[in-house]
Amino acid sequence: MLNPNQVRKATQEVVAEMIGKKVGDADFLISSGLIDSLSILKLIGNLESRLAVTIPAGDLQPDDFESVDYITDTVLRVARPR
Repeated sequence: MLNPNQVRKATQEVVAEMIGKKVGDADFLISSGLIDSLSILKLIGNLESRLAVTIPAGDLQPDDFESVDYITDTVLRVARPR
C-alpha cells in the first residue's frame, strides 16, 4: 500500500524537476500551461519509476493531472505495485 505522504513528495519533486520550479499543491498545471499532454506521459513514467508502481493509462483523464493534489489522489486511487 502506498503512503500518501510519499506519493505527494514524489509528485512535488517530479513536477518541480519537469517545470524547473516548485509549485503549490493546488496550483493549476495544465490550464496554466506549465505542463502539456506529452509532459503528462513523462510525469507518469517518472512517478512509476520512483514509486515502483504501474499507473494504468486506461484509468486516467487529463484532469487527473491538473495539480499536485489531483495527481496524488489519482496515483493513490489507480496505482498498482509492480
